[in-house]
Amino acid sequence: MRIFVNTLRLVVAVVIVAAVATDLQGALRNDFVFWNFFGYFTNQSNLLVAVVLTLTVVAAIGDRPSGRRLDLFRGAATVYIATTGLVYNTLLADVGQAVGESWSNDVVHRWVPLYVVLDWVLFSDRSRLFFREVWWFLVYPAVWLVVVVVRGATDGWVPYPFLDPVSGYGVVALYCLGVAVFIGLMGIVVVALSRLRLVPVSGRRAGGRARGRRVRSAR
Repeated sequence: MRIFVNTLRLVVAVVIVAAVATDLQGALRNDFVFWNFFGYFTNQSNLLVAVVLTLTVVAAIGDRPSGRRLDLFRGAATVYIATTGLVYNTLLADVGQAVGESWSNDVVHRWVPLYVVLDWVLFSDRSRLFFREVWWFLVYPAVWLVVVVVRGATDGWVPYPFLDPVSGYGVVALYCLGVAVFIGLMGIVVVALSRLRLVPVSGRRAGGRARGRRVRSAR
C-alpha cells in the first residue's frame, strides 16, 4: 500500500507540473504577461500541492516520518486546493473553459482538488493537527488577497472578476471576507480529518512512537 500511495502521489505531482506548463505555454502564445500567470491562486495552489506531494514521497523513500511541519504544510495545501476547486466550480466555471475543453484546465480545477482531498481523508501517514494551527492556513491567502487588491487598485490587473475593484471595494471586501471564512472552515475540517486513520500506509509513525517509549523506559 505504501508503494502504491506514494507512486500515485508522485504521478499526480508530475501531472500537475505538466498541466500548469501546458496552460503557461497557451497563455504566452496569447501574449499573456508571464508573472500574471503565476498570480492566479489556481496555479499557485496546484504548484504548492506538487511540492508537498514530492516532499512527502521523498520522506517516504527515506523511510522516516514526514514530520509535523510537512504535515501542516500538506494540510494547508489541502485547504488551498479544495478552495480552488470549490470556488472555480461554483463562481468561475461559467467564465472559464467548459468541462473537457482542455485537459489541463480539468486537471488543475477538478481532478487535482478531488484527489488531494481524498488523499488527506483516506491515507493515515500524517500527524494529528491541532485546531490552534488553523490560523496558519490563513496567512498565505491573506497575503495573496492583499497583493491582488493592491494590484487591482494600481495597475488594474486582477486574476478573477469577483476581485475587480470596478464592482466596488465593498463587494470586493465581502468576497475577501467570504474566502477567509471559507478557508478557516475548511481548515477546521482538515484538522478534524487528520484524526482519522482509515487506510494505513505504513507503520513508521507508530514505530517511531514505540521507539520513543522504549527509550524513555530505558532512562
